[in-house]
Amino acid sequence: MLTGEQYKTSLDDGRATFFEGERVKDLPGHPVLGPAVDHVAERYEWLGSQAVDGRSPLSTVPQSAEQLRSMVEVVHHAGLMAHVTYTSIMTLATAAGRIAGAAPQYIEGINAFIEDAQKRDIRITQCITDAKGDRSRPPLKQDDPDAYVHVVDRSKDGVVVRGAKLHISGASLGHELMTIPTKAMKAGEEDYAIAAMIPVNAPGVKIINTSYAPRHADTRDFPISSTSACPEGFVIFEDVFVPNERIFLNGEVAQAAVFAHSLGLWERLGGLSAMADGADLLVGFAQLIAESNGLGGEGHIKEKISEMIIHATVIRACLEAAVTHSEIGPMGAAFPNELYTNAGKYTGAANYSLMVRHLHDIAGGSVLTAPSVADLENPETGDLVRKYMGTRNDVDGEYRTRLFHAIRDLTADAMGGWYAVTNIQAGGGLYAQRIVTRRHYDLDGAKRQALAVAGLLDSPAGAKG
Repeated sequence: MLTGEQYKTSLDDGRATFFEGERVKDLPGHPVLGPAVDHVAERYEWLGSQAVDGRSPLSTVPQSAEQLRSMVEVVHHAGLMAHVTYTSIMTLATAAGRIAGAAPQYIEGINAFIEDAQKRDIRITQCITDAKGDRSRPPLKQDDPDAYVHVVDRSKDGVVVRGAKLHISGASLGHELMTIPTKAMKAGEEDYAIAAMIPVNAPGVKIINTSYAPRHADTRDFPISSTSACPEGFVIFEDVFVPNERIFLNGEVAQAAVFAHSLGLWERLGGLSAMADGADLLVGFAQLIAESNGLGGEGHIKEKISEMIIHATVIRACLEAAVTHSEIGPMGAAFPNELYTNAGKYTGAANYSLMVRHLHDIAGGSVLTAPSVADLENPETGDLVRKYMGTRNDVDGEYRTRLFHAIRDLTADAMGGWYAVTNIQAGGGLYAQRIVTRRHYDLDGAKRQALAVAGLLDSPAGAKG
């Protein structure tokens, strides 16, 4: 297993990564991206403390519901880069089982990469969403053929790919880019049915980063985002050579969607786990600020918090159901139940903005206007801030001010905007979850039950239903 320092050293590999118009030559030392590197390094150390026989917990492929439950917990606490790495490995394992019959020539390479990645203890990010150009057109009808990542040259040794992948969390912080088709492909689109593992430092790879990390010299007003922000990567493949042993799909259009569907399952499970904890956090902040404001006993406040509690409980129940009703794949790996995973992810994403609205309504305008921590330390203003930000003798003004800063940072500032969008888009948008939920729900069984209650089960129309 790598140590945190070894991880930091591994990033000095010639990768072409950019931030706000400049190439970043020292990721660990960068003022905005550096704290994200530190966080990944800290999680490496934490995973090291959880090692069994010198092996990282990320090397475990669950083979039962209990093992899956344990891995969900470990991966969640191991941080975003560990999460995307584990979901990448499980995506490959799931996809391998699903394409084994139709494309067996790739199974050995997939398994070899998984074993190598676990041995090197590297971090992998997922490149799935293409630039897409005109969304109403398929790849072959785009004005620019590079709107979707595709093969531009083939040789006996491998392929050359070109295009871009967007919204790649932590792309510059990892070692490998799992690059897969964003959707199903049709006959004629063979060049777009490409799945491969590409090193971050491969010639021709360029990563442009954005970040919701605070840009302030004093980050104490950003107690959450200052330590947990992760950059998003705009990954460009500028004629990148990929050798055969790193190619996991190459022109088989019938299998193009398998990787995206496999990733969607694991990404949504991880998202559901994060949503469950996130929903509890919103409840906690709502109750704390209501009590600090002196309104914890007010009926309309209690009503809003009760609704938030119900939301948090439903999300947690979906997570538990997804794990409890897990299924065993053809290669022996346990994977979460599709119905509960997608229904839970949809519910969490669709109702997130309402839960945040409740929190803001309960908290009040100081979410945005509370004085800074520096103002509390200023001898001319500090006592006055404490006096007027306090509410009664047992509620200190500094305590209440810091609560407001945490709520703002989490829900009403740059990080809050990131959560608002990613809760909907991560793992596929709401429409994708509706499609999968409908596909796995027993709709025929529901129809038969309704016909039976109506006394129509034996009617000619009922028989057809």
